[in-house]
Amino acid sequence: MNIKIEAFIENLNVWKPEMKRLRGILLSCGLVEEFKWNQPCYMVNKSNAILLYKLKNACALGFMKGVLLKDEYKILRKPGENSQSSMWIKLTSLKEIDKLETVLRAYIYEAIEVERAGLKVEFKAKDKLKFPEELQKVLEENEPFKKAFEALTLGRQRGYNLFFSGAKQSQTRVDRIQKNIQRILNGYGIHDCTCSHSKRMPTCDGSHKYL
Repeated sequence: MNIKIEAFIENLNVWKPEMKRLRGILLSCGLVEEFKWNQPCYMVNKSNAILLYKLKNACALGFMKGVLLKDEYKILRKPGENSQSSMWIKLTSLKEIDKLETVLRAYIYEAIEVERAGLKVEFKAKDKLKFPEELQKVLEENEPFKKAFEALTLGRQRGYNLFFSGAKQSQTRVDRIQKNIQRILNGYGIHDCTCSHSKRMPTCDGSHKYL
């Protein structure tokens, strides 16, 4: 049991009982927990398998390779329209969690088997990513930036693309791109920690990810 997660849950002002209950279920399934990206993360053979989310209107179990699950009960949903791999189950009460516990465990065990089997999600090809006009302009005008961006893994490219595209105003998209040019030139993803003590080590909890 991770003491950072203990503190994280104890300091919650909403969904504390539900998060505690879900955490108990995850731990009883034999998963290893770490605190990543400022939230509880549950791992299989050192691979991220499930995230425990505290949302505004719910808490959720997020399956990193949810698209590979059978979803027999049709309860998985995409976190966003551009999600290619992750899926989640939103929950809003202890009563609902207790009612679905057997189903939740089945999905958790299936996610564990997916990781143990080494199954991979087939992402869309890089050239199918739809870049915002502001990013495309920088890619065309800045050759070193273009090479650095294309050298990123597809997941990191998608992460930046979603972050840049998520801004409603053009100037905000431009600002986001400009602020992250050096990160991209250095080979960092949007969620990679750049603090001097970690250098993207997996032990970093992600709390410095935007430095």
